Amino acid sequence: MNYANIKFYDIADGPGVRVSLFVSGCTHHCKGCFNPEAWSFEYGEPFTEAVQQKIITAIAPEYISGLTLLGGEPMEPCHQKALVKFLDKVKEAYPDKTIWCYTGYTYPEDFKDGGKAYSEVTKKMLSYIDTIVDGEFKEELKDISLQFRGSSNQRILQLKE
Repeated sequence: MNYANIKFYDIADGPGVRVSLFVSGCTHHCKGCFNPEAWSFEYGEPFTEAVQQKIITAIAPEYISGLTLLGGEPMEPCHQKALVKFLDKVKEAYPDKTIWCYTGYTYPEDFKDGGKAYSEVTKKMLSYIDTIVDGEFKEELKDISLQFRGSSNQRILQLKE
């Protein structure tokens, strides 16, 4: 898996100050996407163990609320296989920090057995995510007044309390 960007002090993609990982590769290709360069699975740099450790270290300070996954599309089945191991390390190191995930897929339909985003690690991947923002970005429903969302069809869902 490749990643497009890492923001080490992000305040736009979830509550508090967060570390945000933008993965490369997305099959949705939403009209008006804010990050179309990340549609390509080859864009960016390899998501190596060294990169993962750098992110884990960056999450350590008390003022960092947690990790946010964006893209591209972090819930592409091929990404889940790479990210689930990483999220296991994050949750082991920081069980009280939250993990947010932005996805163009629809929860829970696309994540069920046989769904568009289902893989053998989907259930485990979802078990690490506290909050999911689901739904494709719809340019005709764009609303800049919405917190943590780009269009009014997108939902912020608490998977854990």
